[in-house]
Amino acid sequence: MAHTHDSDHYHAPGLQHQFEDMKQQEESVSIAMWMFLVQEIMFFGGLFTVYLVFRSRFPMAFAAGSNHLNAFLGGLNTLVLIVSSLTMALTVYYAQKGNKSMQMILIVLTMIFGTVFLGVKAVEYTDKSNHGTIPVDGWNRKTSVGEHPAAEHSALVLPFESKVSAAETTSTSEEHHYVNPKGEFQIDKEMMDVIRKEEKFFTKAEEIGYKSNGQIDENKVRNKIRIFFWIYFVMTALHALHMIIGLGVMLWLLWKAWLGTFTAEYFAPVEMAGLYWHFVDIVWIFLFPLLYLLGRHFLAGHS
Repeated sequence: MAHTHDSDHYHAPGLQHQFEDMKQQEESVSIAMWMFLVQEIMFFGGLFTVYLVFRSRFPMAFAAGSNHLNAFLGGLNTLVLIVSSLTMALTVYYAQKGNKSMQMILIVLTMIFGTVFLGVKAVEYTDKSNHGTIPVDGWNRKTSVGEHPAAEHSALVLPFESKVSAAETTSTSEEHHYVNPKGEFQIDKEMMDVIRKEEKFFTKAEEIGYKSNGQIDENKVRNKIRIFFWIYFVMTALHALHMIIGLGVMLWLLWKAWLGTFTAEYFAPVEMAGLYWHFVDIVWIFLFPLLYLLGRHFLAGHS
């Protein structure tokens, strides 16, 4: 009886031994990736739920926190990620066409946009430290009375930002100098004054959460705003971690593309990496309005 050897059969490039053909392999890889993305959605979904619960209870504090963020830098990062999604989609397209040079160019462009995103986040995080809004005491920049650090108010001011934000950013008078000898979490005086003016709009939860003995307690208000910044840093830091992982995947794809691994017959890794990259981009599309825009004008109109 004649025996048929594996060498007598055509072996598609990239086909792993445990699969019968490329179609079966692609279906298995696709199902696995979608299962991974579903659990990622559940993971971030829990964080979004925490955000929505606390925002519904303390809308004034969350509006105050949002007004401390730089909407221009958040919008810039949104644009950067949208463009990176385009370059990633084109990477998949040229992988399907077997165009090695275009694959490599677009992977490099995608990595550049991802790096720009992380660089902007680093600028934002540094700005938060410089203004005392990192919610962990001791992690903010420490300055004492009499110090006059350069570039104290580095955030950009745009026409659509509230007067409170503009005052916080552009004020150079002595009374607004950043003084924080212990690096504690702080909220500027102007923002606290605005919250006092809006007392009549407090929700029932805010009446309890902001007041002591019928009077607004500055420490209690500050702690509620601190919750916003805890959520901000946890969600944006986890998102940045996913971006760093994505850059690692892009680096691997670049190496494989340089070796000529991906062809018109075998491009599944590029396609799966594209799904992951698009997911990370979509998460930011939700983070940007929730953290930077909702409540942006709630405190506007106050001097």
